[in-house]
Amino acid sequence: MPDPLSPNVQHLKASETVAISNEAKRRKAAGEDVYDLGVGEPDFDTPAAAAQAGTQAIQKGMTRYPPNVGIAELRRGIAAQLSRMSGGRAIDPDQLVVSSGSKQSIFNACFTLFGPNDRVLIPAPAWVSYPQIVHLCRAEPVLVPGDIEWGLKVSAKDLDRHSTKTTRGLLLCSPCNPTGAVYTLAELRSIAEWARKNQVWIISDEIYRRINYGSGPAPSLLDLPEELLERTVIIYGASKAYAMTGWRIGAALAPPHLTKSMAALQSHTTTGANHPAQWAAAAAFTDERVDAEVNRMVAAFRRRRDYLVGRFRADAPGVEFVEPHGAFYFFFRVDGIREKDPVTGTNFCEQLMKQEGVALVPGAAFADDRWVRLSYAVSDAELEAALDRILRLIHRLESARAA
Repeated sequence: MPDPLSPNVQHLKASETVAISNEAKRRKAAGEDVYDLGVGEPDFDTPAAAAQAGTQAIQKGMTRYPPNVGIAELRRGIAAQLSRMSGGRAIDPDQLVVSSGSKQSIFNACFTLFGPNDRVLIPAPAWVSYPQIVHLCRAEPVLVPGDIEWGLKVSAKDLDRHSTKTTRGLLLCSPCNPTGAVYTLAELRSIAEWARKNQVWIISDEIYRRINYGSGPAPSLLDLPEELLERTVIIYGASKAYAMTGWRIGAALAPPHLTKSMAALQSHTTTGANHPAQWAAAAAFTDERVDAEVNRMVAAFRRRRDYLVGRFRADAPGVEFVEPHGAFYFFFRVDGIREKDPVTGTNFCEQLMKQEGVALVPGAAFADDRWVRLSYAVSDAELEAALDRILRLIHRLESARAA
């Protein structure tokens, strides 16, 4: 019998979204007819100007250790991007730490801020990695259920009901994975005021900020007055809006003392983010040609969102869903499809893969198995074909209820 593992990983489990994507790839490789709408990854290529900058960095010998906190060119580019999105707000590049993806940025922030006996609030449904990262810090993740009448978002009152004297943090995501919901500026202000009053740190994951279907980028905590941001970490990166998931470039913007501690932590883990990838990301954040590509990608996501919403309203009017205002996810509810024998998200996804060859992510991965997440970061043709199959299963389940 193997020796027991460390208590550090006693709560740890593999990412469900990665597992589902791997299973879909396995089936495709075996020759099966499978559509993968589970993975949260843009279907577009990295914009050419960014990819070329990465290639040129390799050719120029930019392959040695980079500065621990990230190359100056990239940190200036991220600071300028964040400043533009928030109406010219001054952003100090020296308060940024570049990491190997926004997931590491979140881990760095959590590991630096939280520890044993700390409670960290997480609005639910929540991205699969948030609770796992908090567990790795030996802190306690506390899921706060969102209100269905409010797009599964939470309010300051919801947070207050789940808060205790040991609550030290809040992990917020907007635009939200898995729902696509977007917090308004007024909602963010209310939450920030609550956090300030209760001396709670907010780690705000804004990786999807540019994929917003309102006017301009999604509202951000950076749009609020400085006095509300004393205990705030902003997470940003190149993965989602810039179609650079595999380049692994994320960043955290934080107060100077926290920036210093996160950099020290990172110096003993990954040392720093991939050097050529940092040059590619620097181009992504500063090149106008890339900016135009991002706008085209967002327009495509919006078109697909509109198609999904229209089809569900017309062809599955009894199925509840969160209307997405950002990101590229569609979150729909399946437990009401049959009244006598409620369907779980896990069961729905299993049937869908087995009977129709479509991979989605069950809500159990996000702490609510009444729901299912669909990623529309696929081609229009794939989305249409896969949706036909999804609706076919829904109609079969509805017919079984009627019988």
